[in-house]
Amino acid sequence: MKTIYKITFFLTLLFTIKTGFAQTNPKPNISGIILDENKKPADYVTVVLFKASDSSVVKTAFTDPSGTFNFNISGKGSYYYKASNMGYKTLKSKTIVLTEDHQKVDFGTAQLIASTQNLKDVNVAVTKPLIERKMDKIVMNVSNSAVMTGSTALEVLQKAPGVTVDQNDKISMMGKQGVLIQLDGKQTYMSSADVANLLRNMQSSDIESIELITNPSSKYDASGNSGIINIKTKKNKNGGTNGSINGSLGYGKNLRANTGLNLNYRAQKVNLFGNYSYGKFERDNLIAIDRISNGTTDTYFMQVGESNRKQYNNNLKAGLDYFIDKKNTIGILVNGYFNHGNETSTNNTLIGPSFQKIDSTLITNSLQTNKYNNVSYNLNYKSVLDTAGSEISADLDYSRYKGNDGSNYENDYRFQNGDRIRPIIYTRNNTPSIIDIKAFKIDYNVSLTKTVKLEAGLKSSWVKTDNDLQAEAYVNSAWENDTRRSNQFVYDENVNAAYTNVNKQFKNTSVQIGLRVEQTNSKGNLITKNTVVERNYWDFFPTLFVQQKLSKNNQLGFSYSRRIDRPSYDALNPFIYYLDEFTYSKGNPFLNPQYTHNFELSYTLLQKYMLSIGYSRINDVIAEVILPDAASQSLYQTNANIATNISYNANLNVPLQLTKWWQTNNNLNIFYLSFEAPDLAGSALKTGKTSFQFKSQQTFTIMDGFTAEINGSYESPLDYGTLSLKARYYIDAGLSKSMFNKKASLKLALSDVFNMSESNLSSAYPGLTYSLHQKNETQVGRISFTYRFGKNEIKPARRRSTGTEAEQGRMKN
Repeated sequence: MKTIYKITFFLTLLFTIKTGFAQTNPKPNISGIILDENKKPADYVTVVLFKASDSSVVKTAFTDPSGTFNFNISGKGSYYYKASNMGYKTLKSKTIVLTEDHQKVDFGTAQLIASTQNLKDVNVAVTKPLIERKMDKIVMNVSNSAVMTGSTALEVLQKAPGVTVDQNDKISMMGKQGVLIQLDGKQTYMSSADVANLLRNMQSSDIESIELITNPSSKYDASGNSGIINIKTKKNKNGGTNGSINGSLGYGKNLRANTGLNLNYRAQKVNLFGNYSYGKFERDNLIAIDRISNGTTDTYFMQVGESNRKQYNNNLKAGLDYFIDKKNTIGILVNGYFNHGNETSTNNTLIGPSFQKIDSTLITNSLQTNKYNNVSYNLNYKSVLDTAGSEISADLDYSRYKGNDGSNYENDYRFQNGDRIRPIIYTRNNTPSIIDIKAFKIDYNVSLTKTVKLEAGLKSSWVKTDNDLQAEAYVNSAWENDTRRSNQFVYDENVNAAYTNVNKQFKNTSVQIGLRVEQTNSKGNLITKNTVVERNYWDFFPTLFVQQKLSKNNQLGFSYSRRIDRPSYDALNPFIYYLDEFTYSKGNPFLNPQYTHNFELSYTLLQKYMLSIGYSRINDVIAEVILPDAASQSLYQTNANIATNISYNANLNVPLQLTKWWQTNNNLNIFYLSFEAPDLAGSALKTGKTSFQFKSQQTFTIMDGFTAEINGSYESPLDYGTLSLKARYYIDAGLSKSMFNKKASLKLALSDVFNMSESNLSSAYPGLTYSLHQKNETQVGRISFTYRFGKNEIKPARRRSTGTEAEQGRMKN
């Protein structure tokens, strides 16, 4: 911690020096007063000073409560200003002349004139494309899409360029797992399974856009070897009192529905906002596994399972921003969800000496219930230090998660003729869990010169997870504790970090170098077995970004970063969860973090055509593996540190305006993945395969305010760790119509039009033979309606992130 304190002292000193320099500046020599339409001082008015000779911008200022603005100008010449504020016409001043003889010049008093135009009558003709390429990220604009309507966030994410979601809802980007998921720039601190639950429970109507950041800077947490996916939720961009209400219905084999309300109130000093949504989700799932258990005599298993999952979700957000003055803002934010559901499933496993000869059957019926509650609190302060954009911000966060998973199993083992081999075995589990997260972060950025900018910051987080597996067996007409499986796992983690970025702008080149230092202290305690795994380590994560402007329409970029992925909380949890007696999953408390070196070269043509080529090497890669349990002839799923993963990838994004009414965006991602482990559960693993993903989106403008969309995706066969996945593909279609003077929209969509999206995989692990087929309920028709209401008179509210973003990406909901 001494190093962290030294960095804190450095930042404080830097801030003090910067403030000291500001205090030595000479007094303003240009001033003026702005009044409103009632001839009262107008506060928070934006005043921009221009050179009269070429109309170039000199400086920007804001009026204070007395309506006064001030500028300090060193050069003589002629100047004028423009004053603007929402709800008023732009005011242009007369021209004044500042000479060496005039030490101080006063523009005098000017009065704003109220605009007679109502913003609701303004017709904004520009519509954002579905996919946008920006300097450091790819943005998918969800809110404008008809195909996305009525979908969950997880379903929306599958349509993002370069992103895939496998049969277990594990998210990959550019062919690599280890993605860090953020919500509004806030790390979720949840396990991968809980992130999937969260995204299943979030509706597309709540999402504004999705940002794909393949190589983040040192400002971001070092987690996420394949980068960061930031999901930006909708926030009302208008002032006054306004809001929206939405609802959607969907039907495949089952009904799903969602409704939500969004409210916003903005005054000069206060912004109050909140939203609430309720959703009902139901989905069927089919899974089939054929496998061979090798032993003295091979045993063949043919398993077919069907399940029905129901989920009921309540999501809410409320916040308040208070604008102390034109430079200082303080805000509070509360996020929460209260979700519950259940899943019923039946698994029928045929067992015999061959796939054609069956001698016994295992029938497993199960009922699983879940209840997830989470409330997160954020206190934020932001201060603008000068007109050059220097600012400091601080976040204080607390989040508490409570979950409870319950499972009831019935295992019926019979001979082929139907006679029971043994009495029915009844078991049940109850797994209450609590996760507490505390975090603090401070960020500071300053313009040292016109071409040099500095960013720096500190962050500390404290996470404690407590999972209690209460396993019971039904023996002699009573439930008894199963001491073989009951256990309690407590995990504590503290991460302290400091970062700095320096950006230098040359004529046609921009260079940014950064360094992030993280100290990790963790302790995993399997209480019942008294097994403790404790780790303390320091890590350094350098970053380098270079942008070269070759010409007006050609840009070249290069980036490098070193990153870390700590094991998710559920991956560390050693509890065993059974699908049936011969199929189970378990955690691994001895997992080590994995480290990645990422390199990327990018080329941009005409600000819209983008080609990137990347290389990454991951050491001690954490991969989901399916392995044999010879002792029980079982198949189990866990996570393990595979020695090395090397990846090469190339991504091409091509948007085209084919006709006046037809736009298309096409994304091709080609990658090579190789995994090598000299000893994985007693066998050597070495795989490598070139794969590709192609996604195409077509938008047709039928008439003003009426559009149609067709989206298609194809993923070629892929090897990942011990899994060999077959090709996957689907086509979606949708219609969107704006109504009531663009205050409302009606959208229709059909996902997986031809019902061909499914997962098929086999083993890439030597000596293990199995094949798995999984088909979820993917063909779903949806209808969605949104209506926007209220006034639009005052400046929009700010969007901000919080300090608990990386930790919550590793939890349940």
